[in-house]
Amino acid sequence: MCGNPALDFAATLRARRTARFEMFATPDRLDAWYVESGLVDAVSPARQADVERATAVREAVYRLITARRRGADFDDEALAAVNDAARRAPAAPQLTHSGRWTAATQREALSAVARHAVELLSGPDVPLLKECGNPECTRVYVDRSRGSRRQWCGMESCGNKLKAAAYRARRKTAVTAAG
Repeated sequence: MCGNPALDFAATLRARRTARFEMFATPDRLDAWYVESGLVDAVSPARQADVERATAVREAVYRLITARRRGADFDDEALAAVNDAARRAPAAPQLTHSGRWTAATQREALSAVARHAVELLSGPDVPLLKECGNPECTRVYVDRSRGSRRQWCGMESCGNKLKAAAYRARRKTAVTAAG
């Protein structure tokens, strides 16, 4: 959705400025995210400590992304958290009769996310990082649109809502002006 697994991971705390919806409310939700993200095909069951570790890395990733977008220096604590997670051995994909299969421990799955963050924040996509134009949304995405004119993290999540609200506001103004 956001154009990079590290950005998707950072977006698992939604509406950071308002309602703050936590996607990792339970260990099984963390497990589900790793699998649904496509990073791994199976992951060892998470415990609360794994959720806390993942949440700390997620917040570090978000701070680093925000700093890079703003052209600011990285926070040393956030840098250390991401680098520590990235330093761990990643899960090794295996070839099976039906294709590729990657089973991971919690730390291996988190390492994959951290490695994506390292690659993103040190790579050519940094100038393409944008925050969603929806004031309630805090997702950051890679804007690969022609002319870099994309405004929302996604049409289905924020774009349609804002376009519909703007349309209703224009209609209301037109009706009021005509009346």
